[in-house]
Amino acid sequence: MERKTFQVPSIGCDGCVRTIKNEVSQITGVKTVDGVVDTKIVTVEWDTPATWQQIESALKEIDYAPAPA
Repeated sequence: MERKTFQVPSIGCDGCVRTIKNEVSQITGVKTVDGVVDTKIVTVEWDTPATWQQIESALKEIDYAPAPA
């Protein structure tokens, strides 16, 4: 299982976190999606066939792009 924790600067409320969870959870292989509004931090855990590239792409599509590393 892979895990990545990253900041999403455009998170502003619980609805933002809910949208991220709903969208990213639809990717086959994603196990968990957690987000914290106050810190704008999101953690995603996944197995194959999901990839970080798929997750990042999905986040960009819904205007919640991860901050550059």
